[in-house]
Amino acid sequence: MRHAVFVAPFGPLADPYRLIDLAHACEETGWDGLFLWDHVLRPESNEIIDPWVSLGVIAAETHRLRLGTMVTPLVRRRMLKLAREVLTVDLLSSGRVTLGVGLGVDTHGELTRTGEMVDPKIRGAMLDEGMPLLADLLSGEVVDHAGEHYVLNGIGLEPNPVQQPRPPIWLAARGGAGKPIRRAACYDGIFPIEMDSDRFPRMLEEIMTVRGDLDGFDIAVKADPGTMPPPFTHESATWVMHAWPAVAGLDHVFDVVGHGPPE
Repeated sequence: MRHAVFVAPFGPLADPYRLIDLAHACEETGWDGLFLWDHVLRPESNEIIDPWVSLGVIAAETHRLRLGTMVTPLVRRRMLKLAREVLTVDLLSSGRVTLGVGLGVDTHGELTRTGEMVDPKIRGAMLDEGMPLLADLLSGEVVDHAGEHYVLNGIGLEPNPVQQPRPPIWLAARGGAGKPIRRAACYDGIFPIEMDSDRFPRMLEEIMTVRGDLDGFDIAVKADPGTMPPPFTHESATWVMHAWPAVAGLDHVFDVVGHGPPE
C-alpha cells in the first residue's frame, strides 16, 4: 500500500513555489505520490492555479514521487490539449504521471457559468466515447474518429511517452454506481468515492467481473491526512490518498507531511 498527499492548488497552496516545497518535503519524508485537484472555479476560494502546469514544474523538481490529478473532468477539457499536457508531464517526470479522470462537478457553476455540458447522462456518454480515444492518443496511436461528441481526424501524438504503452489512467466512481465502476475497470485504476463496508466488496466484484482479477489494477482510497483508511479496504487498496479540504492550512499540511506516511 502506497501513500499520496492529495491537496487542492487553492488558497495558500495557489502558489507553485509552495507546491514545489511541499513536493520536496514529500520526497524527503517517504511519501509515494502527490496528487492535485483539477478545478477552475470553487466556492471556497478564487485563488486557484492550474494543476497540469504545476505538475510540470513539480516533475522537474522531483525524482521519485508519482504525480497526477484527481480528477480531471474530460467534459471541460479539449482532449488533444489534455493528451499533450499528460504526455509532457510524463516526459518531464521520466514516467511518473498518473491521469485521474471523472465526470466533473458543477460546484460554483464550474460548468454552467462557462457553457459546458451539465446533464450527467450526456457527460457520462462523453466520457464513454472519449476515454478510448484519449487512451489511444496517449499510446501513440493515430486516431481517426468522428463521433457524437468528439472529432479527431487522423491525429497521433509524438514523442512517445516514457511509460509504455501509456501513462496509467484511474477513473473516479461514486458509491455503488455500476457503470462508472465498469468503466474504470477497463483502465488502470479506480478512485472510489463514498464507499462503505457494503459497497466496497461489491465494487471489487464488479471490477473482477470485467477484468477477471485485480492484477495490475490500482485502487486508490481516501483517508484523513496522516491516518489509515477503513480496515475493509486494507486487503485490496494499493494507494491511500491523504485528502485535505479545498483550502488547507499550510502548517497542518507541512506538519503531517513532515511526519511521513503512516505505517
